[in-house]
Amino acid sequence: MSISLNFELNDRDLEHFHEAMARTKKAAEGKSEGEILDCALKLLSDAKKVRIPDFIQERLLRLDDMIAMVRDEGWAMQQADKDRVLSALVYFCDPDDVIPDHVQVLGFLDDAVMIELSVRELKHEIDAYDDFCDFRQHQAERRGLQPDKVGRADWLSSRREELVERMHDRRERDMGVGYGSSSGYGAARSYTRTWRPGLFTFR
Repeated sequence: MSISLNFELNDRDLEHFHEAMARTKKAAEGKSEGEILDCALKLLSDAKKVRIPDFIQERLLRLDDMIAMVRDEGWAMQQADKDRVLSALVYFCDPDDVIPDHVQVLGFLDDAVMIELSVRELKHEIDAYDDFCDFRQHQAERRGLQPDKVGRADWLSSRREELVERMHDRRERDMGVGYGSSSGYGAARSYTRTWRPGLFTFR
């Protein structure tokens, strides 16, 4: 038997998470890219050790995508774009997050909320990266290659440049609009995850 629970966060609720993010960013000043990524990777590693609800796993998978964006040699993010992603990931360096992660079932709920906010904030970056990964996998398979062995192949360059330009255009267009629409979970969007240098998988 399963039940479905829906909840809505109002502006006051969201302010709580924004304040938590601001505190974490201040506390994490001076941390390197590697240190920030290690914090986010540790969260995924800890999550794999316990049983968590599917809706949290789905968001942790998106956190893995954000980490992969930064680490992916083929995607090769420009520094300004990379800094936007790292700025979102820095929250996961907070050892005193809203709900301690060792709390069974709900321990990662606050992390899932923060991931959802980050996914909305980075919607255009994530959409572009998803499209890039799809293109890389399909083209690699057509050439008889493994996508994890492609690296920065010449035939990826033009598509990457197109997607980055589209990402910048859409981000500039939406500047000041707010979080925009959700990046899609559940039945509303069919999400087939093509290869990327990620570590998290559904259990």
